[in-house]
Amino acid sequence: MRIVPLTDKTKRDILTNLLKRNPNQYQEYETIVADILSHVKMEGDQALFSYTNRFDGCKITSDTIRVTEQEIEEAYAVYDKEMISIMERARDNIVAYHEKQIKYSWFDTKEDGTLLGQKITPIEKVGIYVPGGKAAYPSSTMMCALTAKVAGVKRIIMVTPPDKDGRIFNGTLVAAKICGIKEIYKAGGAQAIAALAYGTESIPKVDKIVGPGNIFVALAKKAVYGNVSIDSIAGPSEILVLADENANPTYIAADLLSQAEHDELASSILITTSMKLAEAVAEKVENLIIQMPRKDIILKSLSNYGYLLVADNMEEAIEVANEIASEHVEIMTENPYDVMTKIRNAGAIFLGEYSSEPLGDYYAGPNHVLPTNGTAKFFSALSVDEFVKKTSIISYSRSALEHVHVDIEKFAESEGLFAHSNSIKVRF
Repeated sequence: MRIVPLTDKTKRDILTNLLKRNPNQYQEYETIVADILSHVKMEGDQALFSYTNRFDGCKITSDTIRVTEQEIEEAYAVYDKEMISIMERARDNIVAYHEKQIKYSWFDTKEDGTLLGQKITPIEKVGIYVPGGKAAYPSSTMMCALTAKVAGVKRIIMVTPPDKDGRIFNGTLVAAKICGIKEIYKAGGAQAIAALAYGTESIPKVDKIVGPGNIFVALAKKAVYGNVSIDSIAGPSEILVLADENANPTYIAADLLSQAEHDELASSILITTSMKLAEAVAEKVENLIIQMPRKDIILKSLSNYGYLLVADNMEEAIEVANEIASEHVEIMTENPYDVMTKIRNAGAIFLGEYSSEPLGDYYAGPNHVLPTNGTAKFFSALSVDEFVKKTSIISYSRSALEHVHVDIEKFAESEGLFAHSNSIKVRF
């Protein structure tokens, strides 16, 4: 990995380079995605089956597109029993964490006859996209499905691409069973997003689509937003480690590689105040890569988007970390809690050398569907809030309205909206 002294120029260059990974930078794919969306919208299942055959090499029909209860049970029967137990414990952690996010309807009344409130209503139908390309992610199934269930969503519809034999990865089906998800369809890519957004003969239209995917999935979600809601437009995974001279270089190197193995566009960055640590991490990275089964992907990722940045002081390091606004931020400093209070932009923060990023990916409980590409400046992790609607409630008695009606009438008239004013005036 390259060691780079942190200056204003290198910061600008790195930020520019990282932005190349943003789904908005891939305009050449937008026409392809638009065509897929249009065909599925107009032709329904026929187009969906055609694209599944073309991209996944699998012939799907209306009789085989939905995963059967038998397929789920067969996957569960042959799956590693220890892994099932681990996934069940992870489920319990995820549910417990997200139950703390639940908000309830509330109402506030006053003696003058005023009632104001907020009604919380779960979204009716939610579509969950689960990747199945270079790697299948049962953990993503659990993060999306369990959060929706905790929020009270009544109908959860899952789509995931099949293999050439029309099968879904056993781990994904086991995760779905553990989460209580039974409505699963064999569809992936932009065509699956189109099916969820517009509906086909086989797949019902949903109200919201959540879950990570490749560039085609990301662009498709962006394109259908407005017709349905989405969680976010996710880009490639990323990690940023903030460390001082006390940090363990082996731990840091291992954590950087944990993100680099996702795909060639993943970003792995260390910002440290110690050149000695940066050099030690570079050496450890070289030693660890050769042991990794996905070393070719890791090498490309680190070559394009891997940095070991050396800052003059921790304040400068924190400032740059906030500019990058990474999906995952690990803090390995003498006092990580103090540094944490100064981090404004991060999808998730991991404190201390025993809180590595995969802890959040799989087990701790917080959601691993996180904002990427700097969007942590304004987006949050997937949460219960994503699966509910908040409706304002307003009720005034005659006496309460009489006390303020002149104020409202004048406000409306100041905007030239005299019918608004009259709507209040006629009552008096």
